[in-house]
Amino acid sequence: MPVQLVPVEAVLDLRRQVLRPGRPRETALTDVDLLPDTFHVAVYTDSGELGACATFSSEPLPGDLPASGFPDGQVRRLRKMASAPHLRGQGFGGEALRAGMRESAVRGARLVWCSGRLAAAGFYRHHGFTAIGDRFTVPGIGEHFYFVRELA
Repeated sequence: MPVQLVPVEAVLDLRRQVLRPGRPRETALTDVDLLPDTFHVAVYTDSGELGACATFSSEPLPGDLPASGFPDGQVRRLRKMASAPHLRGQGFGGEALRAGMRESAVRGARLVWCSGRLAAAGFYRHHGFTAIGDRFTVPGIGEHFYFVRELA
């Protein structure tokens, strides 16, 4: 599975399709996508189709959650992870996550966190994440947990 760091434009269509179906393309863009320390991981099929993507940015955990004492520079947030629906279960999402965690560690991170949909809790747990805090609802999207994972 070819993995690349790509500009955000390379992942917007898949993000919109999976995370914001029926909404305009620009709704798949976040406020941190263009910051210099944000990076975007893309995993492709052997034929060059985008199979999965994930974005990692320098963002501290929300104020009321424990960050295990890690300073902000050692904390990365996973955002806007998406897998092509017809390729799910083939490892593309897991590869995007692993590649992003490796790159995060290279950039000095020791903790990765995300706000994950309840439906994806099993995926995050399978990849070593732990749910922390209370379940919460993101309006118009659904039930979420915060997930954290320390990096080696």
